[in-house]
Amino acid sequence: MAFRFFPSYWRIVLGLCCMFTLVHTALSTPPEDPVRCVSGNTDCSVTNSYGVFPDRSTCRAANVAYPTTEAELVSIVAAATKARRKMRVTTRYSHSIPKLACTDGTDGLFISTKFLNHTVQADVGAMTLTVESGVTLRQLITEAAKVGLALPYAPYWWGLTVGGMLGTGAHGSSLWGKGSAVHDYVTEIKIVSPGSVNDGFAKVRVLSESTTPVEFNAAKVSLGVLGVISQVTFGLQPMFKRSLKYVMKNDLDFDDQVLTLGEKHEFADFVWLPSQGKVVYRMDDRVAVNTPGNGLYDFLPFRSQPSAALAIIRSSEEKQEIFRDATGKCTEATLISSTLFSSSYGLTNNGIAFTGYPVIGSQNRMMTSGSCLDSLQDGLTTACAWDSRIKGEFYHQTCFSIPLTQVKSFITDIKSLIKIDQKSLCGLELYNGILMRYVTASPAYLGKDTEAIDFDLTYYRAKDPLTPRLYEDFIEEIEQIALFKYNALPHWGKNRNVAFDGVIKKYKNASAFLKVKESYDPDGLFSSEWTDQILGIKGNATIVKDGCALEGLCICSEDAHCAPTKGYMCRPGKVYKEARVCTRVRDINA
Repeated sequence: MAFRFFPSYWRIVLGLCCMFTLVHTALSTPPEDPVRCVSGNTDCSVTNSYGVFPDRSTCRAANVAYPTTEAELVSIVAAATKARRKMRVTTRYSHSIPKLACTDGTDGLFISTKFLNHTVQADVGAMTLTVESGVTLRQLITEAAKVGLALPYAPYWWGLTVGGMLGTGAHGSSLWGKGSAVHDYVTEIKIVSPGSVNDGFAKVRVLSESTTPVEFNAAKVSLGVLGVISQVTFGLQPMFKRSLKYVMKNDLDFDDQVLTLGEKHEFADFVWLPSQGKVVYRMDDRVAVNTPGNGLYDFLPFRSQPSAALAIIRSSEEKQEIFRDATGKCTEATLISSTLFSSSYGLTNNGIAFTGYPVIGSQNRMMTSGSCLDSLQDGLTTACAWDSRIKGEFYHQTCFSIPLTQVKSFITDIKSLIKIDQKSLCGLELYNGILMRYVTASPAYLGKDTEAIDFDLTYYRAKDPLTPRLYEDFIEEIEQIALFKYNALPHWGKNRNVAFDGVIKKYKNASAFLKVKESYDPDGLFSSEWTDQILGIKGNATIVKDGCALEGLCICSEDAHCAPTKGYMCRPGKVYKEARVCTRVRDINA
């Protein structure tokens, strides 16, 4: 969450929000279905959980289907294939920021996995669990725990579905074992793709490393272009516990610590607060399942929040942007980061209270959270902070992986920007700073290709797409340094359009993936304009028009791509001179 403006007043608001979120409650309005239809299941549109795609377009389809069994799914795919209709899969909460859920035109079909949410089989002896693709991460780890098993690594937000995680390459943080990507703990994938007349227009394939290695490695991170994932089998581990503590230090030797902490602590990560010159180290290790402790991680920003407080906070942030109140942003960034740290980010030793480090708890209680989804209807009195039905958080997210061998240099570049203006990245710290997680090389064709650090930046987005941001040029420069100087790989489920321009050229196994795609869906029924662009099949992801650089739809090459009437012009970067960023060069009243 972000807390801003008028420090004395906001200490009161912050206190009220923290008191609210520290109480476990069944209140809050859960998110609505991302698919909305004019009549029944016809004339439909889809959005993401944030209510808007990066280019702010509306994605439509003629119908939506909600299969409840694999047989129904096969029938739906067959009928659409026979009619040569475009199809795209949507998930229960639709957390991907880019347009992965969109199909082309208005005559297509959305296939929602909302009700494909069942456990198929648990094999304790083989330590495997088979679930349908609409099962959420929370369901997955809960079902595994019932039989004494654990998924070792996962994202921190439990509202993702199994199919969604495989579609976008979702991950946690670790250099250990096979790494932190969920798809690398999958042993079998069942997928329904278009078929020939002889197949009855739909074909069900069962993929595994031992029987179909090429197709399996394509399907592990699929972007939804191979068909609909029906079932997934995970190879799990015996249940274990974790021992976690957070330590805040200055960031003077941070660039060296990043290179070694992942080897010392299995689940290490970092929250970097660059304008404050601080970093929060996550010291997180596996311990025996009989170690005393019943800790729980219920991350504070993922808990239900009072909608009225969120509206006030958003209004305050908008005022800070209008009046260019960098000092106010920095003051509140310091307040929120110190409050989260002192509140242990929502960790409790017994599910109720935090009594001190280390917090020890079972893997299923410590790895991921998202309690704002666990709620009854309360008329939007409270909600997830980013729920688009309220005036709450509205932001961009830029997320990319820098090879571990180049991370030190990248951190130095960011520190060089900070030296130019210490207040420049306070806006990131209002959203809990830069989250940094470890990832490793994956055999998945569209997975990570080396040991790396994943940098996750969240920052203010204006409701008006033509409104520039305070210190816009600094964050744009960081984005371009990562993508072009260090050839970073963007997260498939996050980012603005510029991150995906020409991205497929960065993947050495891209041609192998495209061959499987052509084999599974030669007519491109599960493809869309967006997937064609990011896969390099047709067109590119950038959109060039007036103001396009403000939203990351393009990299500016002329002043019109920024906001010249508001004093923002296209200029070279301050540290990375090859960058082209929207820089405020004059006051609009000058």
